[in-house]
Amino acid sequence: MSNQTLNLDDRLYRYLVNHSVHEPEVLAALRHETAQHPMAEMQIAPEQGQFMALLVQLLGVTKALEIGVFTGYSALRVALALPPTGRLVACDVSEEYTAIARRYWQQAGVADKIDLRIAPAADTLAQLIEAGEANSFDFAFIDADKSGYPTYYEQALQLVRPGGLIAVDNVLWSGRVADSAVTDNRTTVLRTFNEAIYNDDRVVSSLVPIADGLTLAMKKR
Repeated sequence: MSNQTLNLDDRLYRYLVNHSVHEPEVLAALRHETAQHPMAEMQIAPEQGQFMALLVQLLGVTKALEIGVFTGYSALRVALALPPTGRLVACDVSEEYTAIARRYWQQAGVADKIDLRIAPAADTLAQLIEAGEANSFDFAFIDADKSGYPTYYEQALQLVRPGGLIAVDNVLWSGRVADSAVTDNRTTVLRTFNEAIYNDDRVVSSLVPIADGLTLAMKKR
């Protein structure tokens, strides 16, 4: 028995996936296609996608936000968990990557739930705020350029309702955030960001050691 989070070796990780993840065929197909992509490391883990879908269902999410789409796996997971009238605003800058996403969203029958905005995410989020959509989203997922995390978080905090949840990916950054010898820009940004959320009294937060680290921050009521 252990009183701290286990370090998963390959055997234990396979056991976790085989005894946890229920993945519809369309999601598995998208994940397998993305695994062949030159930027495949940007794909979230299947157990993380399932965990996020569970959170969406537990919260009764009807309106969600995603910042960073890539080939659309996380957006598809969330959209499948939304009710028929649910809406996901998805932000990305790449027509190329999201063309793959659109194809699978269509196959899964959820394309009508997803409002894809091809533009810098900070601009899209600012437009949503200006349009009066502050305090109206139930859930937001941030998984884009790390230098933009502080801005995206502040904008998402305006957009989610009190009691709404912000999830932020890659906060453990393959362990580099804990290595003081690593001082590149993205690692430094993530260290500062993690510290800021830890001390942010506007939210109740927890850093969950799933995949590459997932911070959950609930906006206080």
